[in-house]
Amino acid sequence: MTKSKLEYIWLDGYKPIQSLRSKTKIVKNFSGKLEDCPMWSFDGSSTEQAPGNSSDCLLKPVALFPDPARKNGWLVMTEVLNADGTPHESNGRATIDDDDNDFWFGFEQEYFLWDTDINKPYGFPENGFPAPQGPYYCSVGYGKAFGREMVEEHLDLCIEAGLNIEGINAEVATGQWEFQIFAKGAKAAGDQIWIARYLLERVGENYGIAINWHCKPVQGDWNGSGMHANFSNAYLREAGSQEAYTEVLEAFRPVVAEHIAVYGPDNHLRLTGNHETQSIDKFSYGVSDRGASIRIPIATVENGWKGYLEDRRPNSAADPYKVAGRIVKTVKTALVPA
Repeated sequence: MTKSKLEYIWLDGYKPIQSLRSKTKIVKNFSGKLEDCPMWSFDGSSTEQAPGNSSDCLLKPVALFPDPARKNGWLVMTEVLNADGTPHESNGRATIDDDDNDFWFGFEQEYFLWDTDINKPYGFPENGFPAPQGPYYCSVGYGKAFGREMVEEHLDLCIEAGLNIEGINAEVATGQWEFQIFAKGAKAAGDQIWIARYLLERVGENYGIAINWHCKPVQGDWNGSGMHANFSNAYLREAGSQEAYTEVLEAFRPVVAEHIAVYGPDNHLRLTGNHETQSIDKFSYGVSDRGASIRIPIATVENGWKGYLEDRRPNSAADPYKVAGRIVKTVKTALVPA
């Protein structure tokens, strides 16, 4: 008889930023298949998801990955359901209209390693500031790349867990890093980002380093943190004309507020029109334009207008489920026959 450790992972009901929660279930002779992960429950009154006099919430397994840091371990991403089996209001995954996995997403997740002793990014001096940003992006060397050992360990864990992580790099500010995840299917992309975030948080426990997901944790002339959303569907991948892309892009213009509402809190601090951003109250797009709301990659143009787009507005603390769900909805409105 073999006993496996199934780590059930979910998002709590805190606002404006949901946090990861998890607990372990021991299962005998587990098959390693998602369909054999049992439904489970938790006390929603302790996570802002239920009142104390009716506290049971359900955990529905939706994605399964081997846990590279535990013997006989598995990571189980779950959706939160109400006791009657309906999606909980905090369940962003359930709002995604992409059951056929037509949409592909690549998220660029930026974050800061955070020194809780001085409440500053890892690598900042206790008093004052480091040298201005410039030498830190994709940097190599002592005094420029801070926390590489932890970041490399996270990368290895993501690969061993079977996540489709496509790369990492040091970012523009001191102590700021990025990883990229790609998946075919909007829900799958969200699953993988949340599991990667979970693994990063767990690695940080070993190093005594926190992860700061806030989009602008350091005020002043420092880049904020984004979660750029690269997306396509069959239509964009095969469009073949600038006019087709313009039609999709223009569908985003009248729903700026709806997108900003789910693109992460405090985004006004980041989307200022500076530091490779467009202002939060404006909408623009352009080829290779990193100061636009949505960038049209040059590769898409050179491929005969067949490819993908990059929405640069989502921030690092945004829920990838909600970001993907809103993008899917907007793109689909552009494709409805007149």
